[in-house]
Amino acid sequence: MKPGLHESIERWLLMPATKEEHRLEIPIPNTLRQLKPTHAHSGDKPAGHQLAEPTYNTKLIKSSTLLFHLTLLSSIVFSDCDTLTHLLKASLGSGILSMPLAFKNTGVALGVFCTILVAVVCTHCCYIIVKCAHVLYYKTRVPAMSFADVGESAFANGPPWGRKFAKVARIAIQLGLFSAYFGTCSVYTVLIGTNFEQVVEYYFDVQLDLRVYIIALLLPLILLSWVPNLKSLAPVSMVANLFMGLGLGITIYYLVQDMPSPREQPQFNIVGIPAFFSICIFAMEAIGVIMPLENSMTHPQHFTGLCGVLNQGMSGVTLIYILMGFLGYVKYGDATADSITLNLPTEEWLAQSVKVLVGLAVFCTYGLQYYVCLDIVWSGLKDRYSKNARLAEYVVRTALTAIAVFLAVAVPSIGPFIGLIGAFCFSLLGLIIPILIEIITYWDIGFGPCNWVIYKNILVFIFGLFALVFGSYTSIRDIVTLYSPSDNMNSTIGANTTEMLELLENTLTPLNTSEIINNTLAAVTNLTDSFS
Repeated sequence: MKPGLHESIERWLLMPATKEEHRLEIPIPNTLRQLKPTHAHSGDKPAGHQLAEPTYNTKLIKSSTLLFHLTLLSSIVFSDCDTLTHLLKASLGSGILSMPLAFKNTGVALGVFCTILVAVVCTHCCYIIVKCAHVLYYKTRVPAMSFADVGESAFANGPPWGRKFAKVARIAIQLGLFSAYFGTCSVYTVLIGTNFEQVVEYYFDVQLDLRVYIIALLLPLILLSWVPNLKSLAPVSMVANLFMGLGLGITIYYLVQDMPSPREQPQFNIVGIPAFFSICIFAMEAIGVIMPLENSMTHPQHFTGLCGVLNQGMSGVTLIYILMGFLGYVKYGDATADSITLNLPTEEWLAQSVKVLVGLAVFCTYGLQYYVCLDIVWSGLKDRYSKNARLAEYVVRTALTAIAVFLAVAVPSIGPFIGLIGAFCFSLLGLIIPILIEIITYWDIGFGPCNWVIYKNILVFIFGLFALVFGSYTSIRDIVTLYSPSDNMNSTIGANTTEMLELLENTLTPLNTSEIINNTLAAVTNLTDSFS
């Protein structure tokens, strides 16, 4: 039996049984009888919920459920290092190359502060999901849950008025995750093709349509999508981290050459905060891979905690984001491009190699982003293909990859549209939905002294609302800019487009933030009064 499997089985065995379910009494192996009740998540028992004392010799359990989870746990288990590697790769995407542009919007000092703020909020929301999952493990006697399972289970086992929304919560989370991550996979193919196209055109003077480079990725991406599980993807993520690390190292080498003093650049620009959030949040967000990683760990108790894998990974990611944003903006100032690689000298092969390394890193990252989509689709289809499950699974893997590639071939300029979907979905999934799940999960447990959890979640909700509004606005602006006419014949349409943008901006600019906060606080005060 694999290391850590004892803990996972013991966690399942410690969960209480209900009289309504059909049970089968089976003997427990001697290796488990000898275990002490040092459950991996023993500290996560919700206050006020008494659990039955564990008995290892004749535990009443559902044999079919145990068999399923034994198979799951024995087939996909990996170490803390593997988990950290996946987490770093999920958060260190190509968006890091736009961090200097984010700093350009806010200034040096404010950029550092905002990056830390975004990292703290995003990490806390990830922690909320895992913490609520641990509480729900005891309520439902299920040892592993996906993000959608956590949402559905929270509502299904929450207050009576919220139980009718259980299926809605599950569907909303699955649709949001699939839309965001499938769109990301499609954009990744465009990004990889663009990087290689620029290098080939510069050094070989070969002019090919971008679609040719994208369609050439079909077979390699299909092979990558056939990697069976996250455990097998760990080496691929490690290679991706290596490529991205080399690319960032070369980039930093050019940034520190003759770098001016940071004091020469603006330090604070509050007006640019919305644009900063639209870049940083959606570059750093990795909510979709949190539960799959926690479920697959050898020691799931190592994921959270002060020095847990989650904090270790996000701390490293935050430092790298700050370093890249700081150095890039200090070096190039107002000349900072949308991607810092565009500021590097084009005549030097070392600088151009960054595009190749980033392209390879994004290619290796595709499998991790793709896994989220596959898990959602295959979970809904696998029961229909019990006889030829393996063949059907690989057909689904191939079909999803082909659709993502063909979508990119059909619309190579799909980036701004997916950006709009990502801004909408990641704001909801990564910031707003986790706090709703926490409120529902702890409804019958309590929200701490003076209901401080409620007030904390108000701040997170306001933060998520701003990310949703300003992220969507930025993406809409990019879409309008992409399709804005440049010829005189369509000047009237261009004027109307400009008027639409100005109207949207004028609508968002005078947004009475204090009124929104006051109304929200008043509503929550009424809510908390009902708990008292």
